[in-house]
Amino acid sequence: MRRKIPSTQALQCFESAARHQSYTRAAQELALTQSAVSRQIAQLESFLNVQLFQRTRHGVLLTPSGADYAQQVARRLDALERDTLDAMARFGQSRAVHLSAVPTFATRWLMPRLPALAQQHPEIVVHLETSTRAFLFADSERDAALYAGTPEQVANWAGTHATELLPEVVVPVCGPALLAGRQKLQAADVAQLPLLQQSTRPDAWRQWFEANGVDAPLALAGPRHELFSLTAAAAAHGLGVALVPRLLVQDELARGELVVACDRPFASGRRYWFVTPELAEEPIAVGLLRAWLVAEAQAAA
Repeated sequence: MRRKIPSTQALQCFESAARHQSYTRAAQELALTQSAVSRQIAQLESFLNVQLFQRTRHGVLLTPSGADYAQQVARRLDALERDTLDAMARFGQSRAVHLSAVPTFATRWLMPRLPALAQQHPEIVVHLETSTRAFLFADSERDAALYAGTPEQVANWAGTHATELLPEVVVPVCGPALLAGRQKLQAADVAQLPLLQQSTRPDAWRQWFEANGVDAPLALAGPRHELFSLTAAAAAHGLGVALVPRLLVQDELARGELVVACDRPFASGRRYWFVTPELAEEPIAVGLLRAWLVAEAQAAA
């Protein structure tokens, strides 16, 4: 049975014009003439029997139906491009895994270890993107995720299977100049310094001070940064004290860019997990990646 699918060129013209809200800019992006883009979109509207754009004195605007269709087309074209690149990679002999990961863990812990994965499993290609929050696998093309969260958070991630990798143990760090020649501080001393906040861990400092029996009225005060890499960089530049997992700042500590302000490590209750959708049959590459990650986590621990 012949599928009722428009031409890919028409869909590419429509997606580009919808994204730019302009036939002219779509033509520039696709190296076509404006009339060619207009003709492709007119043919697509005729094929669908749906008006996708409203023509105005100032250009074109998506209709409500056009906006809905554009969102779906963009996702399908992205997926088709990824599948095509996967087929082209290593002459089609690779096993690709689309992996989402929390950003700093991806750059500081995972990335330095990927050469070892390539050596051990040259057939696996990891396509990596970052995300700070849980998502629905059904609404994405991702095969797995490296996620940081509590056991309760992971248990509530519907339709997934989670494998624990590492606990998250945080420690206060700062640039050496902030200590002004002092040795390691007491927890109460840290409360008197500027605190750098992690927007994805809003209660982190409060929990750390409570665990150390310190009354810190300003535990929630201070500039907020989304990523551990940003709070670590801010700390290294003398802007305050950051509460970060030690495993993510090993290089800065070794180079002396950061120092431990108070040697009171705190188990945050969060862990790093390898999360996959629940499937009747797991892809071979995902299973191999899980086993490799577990072995790397055990070695790191």
